[in-house]
Amino acid sequence: MVKQKNKSRYLATISLIIMGIGFIATIPLQHSFWGNILQGGFEAGLVGGLADWFAVTALFRHPLGIPIPHTALLPKNRQRITTGIITMLENDWLTKESIRKKIGSFEITNKLVDIITTQVSSTTVQKNFILLIQHLINKVNIAKLTPIIEQELKTKLNDWDIKKYVPLLIDQVTERKYEEKTLDYILKEIDDWAAKDSTKYKLGGMAVDAVENIKADGFMQFALKSFSNLVNEEKLGNIIQSLIQKGVASYRDPYNPNRKTLLLHIGHKLESIKSDEKVYTELSNLKAHLINKWEPHEQIDNLLQELKEKVIHYVSEPAFLNNFLIPFTLDSLNELKNNTEKVTAFDTWMKSKLSDFVEKNHSKIGKLVRENLDRLDDKTLINMVETNVGKDLQWIRVNGAVCGFLIGLILVGIRAFF
Repeated sequence: MVKQKNKSRYLATISLIIMGIGFIATIPLQHSFWGNILQGGFEAGLVGGLADWFAVTALFRHPLGIPIPHTALLPKNRQRITTGIITMLENDWLTKESIRKKIGSFEITNKLVDIITTQVSSTTVQKNFILLIQHLINKVNIAKLTPIIEQELKTKLNDWDIKKYVPLLIDQVTERKYEEKTLDYILKEIDDWAAKDSTKYKLGGMAVDAVENIKADGFMQFALKSFSNLVNEEKLGNIIQSLIQKGVASYRDPYNPNRKTLLLHIGHKLESIKSDEKVYTELSNLKAHLINKWEPHEQIDNLLQELKEKVIHYVSEPAFLNNFLIPFTLDSLNELKNNTEKVTAFDTWMKSKLSDFVEKNHSKIGKLVRENLDRLDDKTLINMVETNVGKDLQWIRVNGAVCGFLIGLILVGIRAFF
């Protein structure tokens, strides 16, 4: 652009030089017919070129630095020109009505859908989309989420109605025969305990102490003394141990009537719990106490942090992009595009928001133009104008010289003719 400007300026200067040289060169020939005509042409061309040079220069600066009136028009009338440009923009070219009309002609939703559908396959867009998602995930403040989740979790647990689940639990216990398994487990533990030598001697010692501490008179006292002399801790322990093991073995027999009676009694007790309000009250109080004492803050915080890191890592995987993000985006866009009601509603909403934005900020167009123009000093503004339209202005000078030369030829020719 600058080279073109300089080239056209040189061309305008060269045209003036040619006219000046031509005028001087034809002075000796002015007494001849053709010499007179040529001199008149060069003279008129020189005058026309100089006049146009003066006119073009006067637009931007004082010619030859002389403060001639009505020159340097652009610097002197800068504010008026700026105001005129702003008025023309706001009232003629970019009026509120014209902008609203243009907004109203747009199919905003379809345009956005087409753009996103086209660009979603771009590697750059995909990369930036992933970075945006990861950034949003990183912005999640776990410290603020943890108390909310903890409170919500405790609220849900407190709202949990035990009456709905205790009967289900009892039914599962009965159906899966957990009461029999529990009884068998207890009997096995008793049998293992009773089979130990330490248990035998302990039970024998307890039995001996009990016999010796029985208070009796007469023949009964004699009988107890005789019995205690016949047995010791080991013998009594063996007797009691054998009795316990036999009792346990009998209850472990699935066909034992005592076992069946015991299990039947346990079953009735379990069924009675379903309608026992005292049990429900006690369980509810226990639940409330445990929930109030429960402090899962640290566990929730660690869980969320771990989940956050896993999500960030998963988002960077190609599987997330190819199997979830792109298909989800395209399906959502197609669904939106094929739904006329949603498209219309979204277009109406967007146009309304854009119209409101134009209404509130239309005056800022002029302010923005004024700010940008005021930011430039006179020299920069003049250079900018000359850079963009200087070529045409320089051609005015060239055309003035050429036209002056041709008109001079015609006028001198007419004068010579008459």
